[in-house]
Amino acid sequence: MQILAALFFEGLELRQVDGGATHIDLTGIQFSAVSPEPAPVTWSPHLLVMVRCPADHVGASVLEVVFTRDGEQLARNVQTIEVQPGKFGYRLVRAELVFEEFGTVEATCRVDQGIPTVVPFTLLPPDPSST
Repeated sequence: MQILAALFFEGLELRQVDGGATHIDLTGIQFSAVSPEPAPVTWSPHLLVMVRCPADHVGASVLEVVFTRDGEQLARNVQTIEVQPGKFGYRLVRAELVFEEFGTVEATCRVDQGIPTVVPFTLLPPDPSST
């Protein structure tokens, strides 16, 4: 299996269209957010990992996502992923990340220990003008 995309997002909607195809509508794609409160804060961004299963594949793999900051592992998620050969699929990953200080976390996504896809997410300090 191959990772096609990995994105942090707010909303997901699946809908059927003519001909039996399925469309995936994602909203709120983001690579950063403003914290509602000062650090330390726990933040749980939603990550979608989209995969393609080649027609000659068995259809079962393992998805691993490791969240790191400055080389230190903050969270890890491992789950099986089954996709019909020749089709596409996705998995949702949500980790509770503790930010002692604001900055960037990287989500490293791999299927079966293959080529990593790295997605950054930056948590910004609260906007002082909104208090």
